[in-house]
Order: sequence, then structure tokens, then C-alpha cells
Amino acid sequence: MANEDKKDFNAMLHDSKDMPKFQTITDAKSIEKYGGDRMYFAPPIEYDKVMKRVPYGKVTTVGKIREYFAALSGADFTEPITAGIFVSIAAWASYQRTTDETPYWRTLKADGELNAKYPGGVEAQKAKLEAEGHIIIQKGRKNIRYYVKDYENAAFDLN
Repeated sequence: MANEDKKDFNAMLHDSKDMPKFQTITDAKSIEKYGGDRMYFAPPIEYDKVMKRVPYGKVTTVGKIREYFAALSGADFTEPITAGIFVSIAAWASYQRTTDETPYWRTLKADGELNAKYPGGVEAQKAKLEAEGHIIIQKGRKNIRYYVKDYENAAFDLN
């Protein structure tokens, strides 16, 4: 996202955009990839609510949140692009508030990767996670990425 300082992320967080909703997909490759044709769209505020449930010292991933929503709604899968966008909106909305913090830094990308699109980038997320006892590892030489080591051991069960 760009121009974060000019956007009202809390307004975006509360704009449901006619969600929740379902969509039936017909693309054979997508149906095979996601294991079905019934796709679910959760509104941004629902991502925020789930992210708030992750306690100190625990983590989750965007993928686990998507799986949770799919199971809860009876869908085959939750739409992945909006999921990433809505997690970022929840993070920035929390950053813009003075109260009611969402511990967005505990929500990781796939394979435990830190999210550069969060407020302060990976450095801020890294500091918050290390303060909660997580070990952050670096991978890559040119395209450097950061991950929570053994993040699966600290995974919070959303169910």
C-alpha cells in the first residue's frame, strides 16, 4: 500500500463491501489448486477480530485464518488476495488507533514469513515478535526475507 499516512484504515476496516459473500469459481486450475469451487469472502473487520484473538507469545498465518473462515462458512476456500489486503488494513487500522490495539505482528505470511507491508515494515514486526520471545531468522542473500523460527511450535489454534 502507498500513502498510508493519508488513508483512514479504520474506515476501510468497517466497510464490509457487501461481504460476507460466496462466489462459485469455474476455472479448472483454480478449482484444483484450492480444492473446490466455493470461494468465501470475509469482510475486513472479521480478520481484525480473529487477529485480536492471538495471544502473547503465539502466532498465526494468513493461510490459517483463511482456512478458519472457509471451515466456519462451509466454503472450500477463502479468497487469498483480499485476505492479504484485509490483514494489512487491520494492521494499519490498529496502528492509527490510540486504543483497542490489534496484535497484527502475530499474523505471519506463509511459512512464518514477516510482512513488509505492516506499519514499520519487517524491522518493527521483528522487534515486537522478539520481545515476545520468538527467534527471527534471515533467509536469502539478495532477496532477504525474515521468518519466525519454528513458528509452527508457537501456532495458535483458531478453533
